[in-house]
Amino acid sequence: MLTLRELPGLPDPNLQPPTIADAGDPFTDLRVVHVLARLPRGVPVRVRDVVDRLNAEHVDWSFSRPVVLAAIVQLQTNWMADYRNTSGIQLTDGRTGPEVTIESSARVDPWMIAQTTRLAAACTGRLRAFAVEEGAIP
Repeated sequence: MLTLRELPGLPDPNLQPPTIADAGDPFTDLRVVHVLARLPRGVPVRVRDVVDRLNAEHVDWSFSRPVVLAAIVQLQTNWMADYRNTSGIQLTDGRTGPEVTIESSARVDPWMIAQTTRLAAACTGRLRAFAVEEGAIP
C-alpha cells in the first residue's frame, strides 16, 4: 500500500459537483418518491413546493419541475397498475401550476414503502454493477 505524507494547507479533494436529477433514473426517483411518501394526504400540494423541498433536502442535487413531474407520472402509472383506479395519485392543473394529491387511505403508506424499497433495490443494483464494471472488485 502506498504511504502518503501529510501536507498542511492542502485543501480537501472530496468536493463533489452537484448531481443533475434525470427523469427515469432510480436515484432521482427514489428521492422524489421518498418526499411524496411524506406529503400530507388528501390535499393538493404544488409540484413547485415538492421541487423546492427536494432541492432543500438534497443540496448536492438539482431537481427540476419536469423531472419531478415525470417521477409523479410514473408513480401514478404504478398505482393504476396495482389498483386499477386513478384515485390514489392525482396530478391536476392548479391555479399556480401542477398539483399532486395523494389519497388518504390505509393502503397508501404500505404501497409507498414498497415503491421506495423497489427503487432502493434498483439503486443498489446499479451501484453493484458499477463496482464490478469499473474493476473496484478484484
